[in-house]
Amino acid sequence: MGSLFRSEEMTLCQLFLQSEAAYACVSELGELGLVQFRDLNPDVNAFQRKFVNEVRRCDEMERKLRYLEKEIRKDGIPMLEIPGECPEAPQPREMIDLEATFEKLENELREVNQNAEALKRNYLELTELKHILRKTQVFFDEMADPSREEEQVTLLGEEGLMAGGQALKLGYD
Repeated sequence: MGSLFRSEEMTLCQLFLQSEAAYACVSELGELGLVQFRDLNPDVNAFQRKFVNEVRRCDEMERKLRYLEKEIRKDGIPMLEIPGECPEAPQPREMIDLEATFEKLENELREVNQNAEALKRNYLELTELKHILRKTQVFFDEMADPSREEEQVTLLGEEGLMAGGQALKLGYD
């Protein structure tokens, strides 16, 4: 098998296909890899062509596959890669099933990512609250300790403890 270089001998052919058989014929020719297509209507806008919806669907499915692949690689999940092997073009009825499957997987993965982010946020908030409660518990335990009276005397002095004959209490109730 040769490749499509200028130095190779080529033949220009024009195919007339029935619209029902066009997909199957073009997919077979594409899988052979020996055909180059020419646009016979270069002046026609891309959005006015008959096949623009199919191309958009394929682009959207490709985007979803790239997203799934990125997430798989990010999580370090091993993937089976077959070098140089291209799968056959799916039939139009299989495209509908593939499209639905990709849509479902993308939605599930987005939901899982959102839930994981929410769980991480909740974990961090609860960890922060746990540390705050531990620090306040230490503070309350120190205040309840009767041996703390000596520290108050040294900090305030004798005149600070007595105000009008009563001992001052610093702290909380």
